[in-house]
Amino acid sequence: MKNYVLDYVNENEFRKLERALKKYNMRAFKKLSFDYYPALRTGEFVGEIISRNKQAGTVTYELRLPSDAMFAQVHGEVKLIYTVYQKEETVMLKEITPKDILLEGHKSELGTYKGIMISRSNASKDRFKIDLLNMLQGKE
Repeated sequence: MKNYVLDYVNENEFRKLERALKKYNMRAFKKLSFDYYPALRTGEFVGEIISRNKQAGTVTYELRLPSDAMFAQVHGEVKLIYTVYQKEETVMLKEITPKDILLEGHKSELGTYKGIMISRSNASKDRFKIDLLNMLQGKE
């Protein structure tokens, strides 16, 4: 059984994204911390392969994290993107998406509208999306 080391492309930014994820989407953060990180350390790579570089011996994965369906429709799926360096037995954690809303949430407290967090910079756009999705689902 191989033991892979978790490393970061940009540790400061990744930690900001993790803290924002913990604050605004605890379900995804718990799954990431208690299920996916231990699996990555043992060499069990989960998610969808998005690229492969045979010369460098790397494989890049995109792992979809559990999230609220309405949040995913308004802001996008919550995903972890990481690269596995097989020769060095290292997993490089690249980023967590949706990056914009998570970084904005890290900088300042985000408001909510009908239970979904909205950005300060695109508040009217986010409210419109939420109202439209609720109307299409017959909730209003």
